[in-house]
Amino acid sequence: MIRRVVLVTTSFPESVLGSEAAGGFVSDFATVLAGRVDVAVVAPGADPGHARSGDIEVYRYRAPVQPLSLLRPQNPAHWPAILQTLKSGGRALEAALDHRPADHVFALWVLPSGYWARRCARRTGTPYSVWALGSDIWTLGRVPLVRSMLRTVLRGAAHRFADGYKLAEDVRTISQMSCHFLASARRFPASANPRLRGGPPYRLAYLGRWHRNKGTDLLLAALDRLPEQAWARIEAVRIAGGGPLDADIRTACETLKSKGRPLMLEGYLEPSEAAALFSWTDFICIPSRIESIPVVFSDALQARRPVIATPVGDLPRLLDDGAAGILAKATSVSAYAAAIMSAVTQPTSAFGDGLDNLRRQFDVEAIAGSFLDRIGEASR
Repeated sequence: MIRRVVLVTTSFPESVLGSEAAGGFVSDFATVLAGRVDVAVVAPGADPGHARSGDIEVYRYRAPVQPLSLLRPQNPAHWPAILQTLKSGGRALEAALDHRPADHVFALWVLPSGYWARRCARRTGTPYSVWALGSDIWTLGRVPLVRSMLRTVLRGAAHRFADGYKLAEDVRTISQMSCHFLASARRFPASANPRLRGGPPYRLAYLGRWHRNKGTDLLLAALDRLPEQAWARIEAVRIAGGGPLDADIRTACETLKSKGRPLMLEGYLEPSEAAALFSWTDFICIPSRIESIPVVFSDALQARRPVIATPVGDLPRLLDDGAAGILAKATSVSAYAAAIMSAVTQPTSAFGDGLDNLRRQFDVEAIAGSFLDRIGEASR
């Protein structure tokens, strides 16, 4: 029987603005899990330490202020921070297991969390599982030596999970072992206005990292390409978040505003602010270039807001019937502009049933239950 689980992750909310965007769903997953078993979390922080947050023990390891997702092994200037993180994260997991033994370690994500979990498994015998993201397999997996480490960590895990269907297939290919789909969804605050408006002028919104993989620049280029008749059907566009494309996004936004386009630029949002944004908008924009199933997609489902998405990862599988939003024909500026034009010419009320049907697949309670059922199989 599984009584205690330790989650080890590189994304978990702290006081730094923007950490909610990176690890909000990890926090929600841990909270739901803590209602069923004893839970501890090993996560980055400005200062190392051990404290209790509600029902969850949190062991912080020292990490740079810069988000870990932005550290690049190809950049020599990043190596001091990378080496510091690798050392401190592994030690924090060891400390958590020495303080109180666990029945299972769940690594979010394969690297570096799975690497730490594998080292501890060899020392203590505590089994571990890994939850892969697209950045693990589709970015780090391209580097030959790193791909070898990925395979080693994956094959040593008791169970392998991935937050997308196609991603799970790729994990199976690399590891030559089974992998199960486990959606990365969070508890999104209830929408104050769940009803869909019937017609234009429409409001569009983007919430997420300003990163090339997320296509924030693609979205702004597509907006710049929209004809006047499309803008006549758009009341406003709000773009919220932050990230490495900050300067480019601000410049592109100012260019559009100088042309009289109704754009509003905002920073990272707290959960209540994100809920207010989703209540305000009519369509959620997901212009990603590389993606599995973004967390903002499950947010849109819970808020009952249709999406305008690029055909990447599992989004074609989820949106192929058009019941929950508009899928662009390609991952390009012209195709995404065409998708926006298609969206603003039809009633959003047509998407209600499709959104409700998909929403049931992205419930945090069900996700936590599925995880516990899977890792508990061997202990029964």
